[in-house]
Amino acid sequence: MSGAAPPGAPHRGGIRFDGVTVAYHGTVVLDALDLTVEPGEVMALLGPSGSGKTTALRAVAGFVQPAAGRVFIGGSDVTRLPPHRRGIGMVVQQYALFPHLRVEDNVAFGLRAQRVPRARIPARVAEALAMTGMDSYAKRYPRELSGGQQQRVAIARALAIRPGVLLLDEPLSALDAQLRSGMLAELARLHRELPDVSILYVTHDQLEALTLADRIAVMDRARLQDCGPPQDLYRRPRSEFTASFVGNANLLPVRVGVGSVRFGDTELSVATDQVARGARATLCVRPHLVRLGAGPNALRGRIAEVQWRGATHRLEVDVDGHHVKTDVRELRTTPALGDEVTLHFAREDAVLIPAGVTGG
Repeated sequence: MSGAAPPGAPHRGGIRFDGVTVAYHGTVVLDALDLTVEPGEVMALLGPSGSGKTTALRAVAGFVQPAAGRVFIGGSDVTRLPPHRRGIGMVVQQYALFPHLRVEDNVAFGLRAQRVPRARIPARVAEALAMTGMDSYAKRYPRELSGGQQQRVAIARALAIRPGVLLLDEPLSALDAQLRSGMLAELARLHRELPDVSILYVTHDQLEALTLADRIAVMDRARLQDCGPPQDLYRRPRSEFTASFVGNANLLPVRVGVGSVRFGDTELSVATDQVARGARATLCVRPHLVRLGAGPNALRGRIAEVQWRGATHRLEVDVDGHHVKTDVRELRTTPALGDEVTLHFAREDAVLIPAGVTGG
């Protein structure tokens, strides 16, 4: 069967899902996925628990067999290939390091499994450890490392085989916030240093996806709901689900006019070119684009909740029974619950989503 590279040889990148369906005991957990990850691209699979994102990654790894469809790596059909012949590197949530092996032996494990000539292994191990900044820890055991250092070793082990495809399954979920931020920067640097490696990154964390991905595939209820560059999905979401899951969003029901919409009894000026007059739609405005005080597109309501978040205050304002969120910087005086306030937003900061568009 095609798709296997010679032992120790670099593998071609790129992933393609062609109608991939996975079912467990008759329950579909991944439904007819069509998705292409280009060579050198970072694709984030973003979605809630049970959305199908980890199943998609496991289908690429060869740990689950599709009930229908095919998986391609580097242009070759690998659907029936065993995992060790697919030329992939993989990093999982709990790192899966061997506790009885030193760092250098953990990193060498995949090379030995691929039967790379023994004389070449030390150089490949040193290269991978240097790339992840762990070269001075080669003689240590995993128990002598911090969580972030263990994660680096797991990544070094995955990179040592020089994969064309790197699979990352919630790799930062076990780290605290400070370590996670540092590892995000490290992963971004690695991506720059490995421009030919395709990375499939599974996460439920919006910040990780927005920070690292060239494109984000938004998953929900076993199906692909949306896919595109992070800025496009964030600034111009095409569905309510994308709007709410890729960043925070205010989603307000409106009826469309000409160059304006009506929210309850309030007329708001927004672009309406893509939605028919008289139709119902959802108005999407990000909380950081909603301002406190008088201005265009004013909404009056009462404070329902106040959250201090360090650099900002998150205010939730009850406007005609809908909570409108705003993130305010340098709020000198914190309003009290029940205080009446005015919010406003600019015409260009609002996006209209046609009614009934929820994804897919």
